Amino acid sequence: MNKLLLSIALAMIAYIIYIGISLSLMPPVSELADKKFNTTIQVKDWHGDYHPFVVGPKNRYWTPSNRIPSEMKWAVILAEDANFYQHEGFDVKAIKNAIKYDLEKKSLKRGASTITQQTAKNLFLSREKTITRKVKEIYLAWRMEQELTKGRIIELYLNVAELGPMVYGIGHAAHYYFGKPAAALTPRECAFLAAMLPGPRLAYNPYKNLRKVMKRSDMILRLLRKRGVLDEAEYQTALAESPNIAGLQRKVEQSISIPPVFTAPSSAQIQPDNATTEQSLEPGAEPAKEIPGDKPLEPTPVTEPPVSDPLPEKQ
Repeated sequence: MNKLLLSIALAMIAYIIYIGISLSLMPPVSELADKKFNTTIQVKDWHGDYHPFVVGPKNRYWTPSNRIPSEMKWAVILAEDANFYQHEGFDVKAIKNAIKYDLEKKSLKRGASTITQQTAKNLFLSREKTITRKVKEIYLAWRMEQELTKGRIIELYLNVAELGPMVYGIGHAAHYYFGKPAAALTPRECAFLAAMLPGPRLAYNPYKNLRKVMKRSDMILRLLRKRGVLDEAEYQTALAESPNIAGLQRKVEQSISIPPVFTAPSSAQIQPDNATTEQSLEPGAEPAKEIPGDKPLEPTPVTEPPVSDPLPEKQ
């Protein structure tokens, strides 16, 4: 018995040492604070093959923060990470609940990842479900919160999130589904894309489960109304709108058979860039209204009683 306990203790010490070494070798995150910075990550298509994907303004679909509608940002925050402005990269309560759930189900299905953790995973880590990867994810998220503003984290997240077959980032998704730049998205379209985030390949794939995506987008619109992001007229207009996704089946099948090329081969490398992030909008597109980068704005007057969550600035 003593030998068994000793073996377990030694194994735990060895694992802790391994984790410590692994964390010390994690890449720096401070470079991400520079909005001119470009780097290349590997993303997986729906065949399981990897492709280079440029994170930064050299990606033709890259959408800087001031071109992303505030409704899109708040849709993601309210649906995916309601405590985004309160936590420092990870949500302790959510992690405890996830551990309890996984122990009961004897699985690793619930991750309790914050937006910051998801961004860290997408930029630096694999998608394997292991304790080691989770520890690295939490550590990187904590470091990102020390080095980056909340606005920069949201910008990065929305530009690398998967939203379809080889469709990564809000800029590409806006063109892919609606034929417009991200700045021109309506509140319904923002909610539609946000609804896909938990599972764009299967559970919330609009090609296979359009009704489910619409139901979740309705829920997100209710959250936007409840928090004062939309007024009553905007909310009713959004509910009445049906996203124009004509030709979706053709697009999906074409994308699955021939994954699009995101960038020229010359940009497939880690490289700081001197190009500005203030890319021009397409003809006729207006700049999107902005929400804060470092902290939420003060709430604007709404007809509902004040709520405790931070509210965005109204147009």
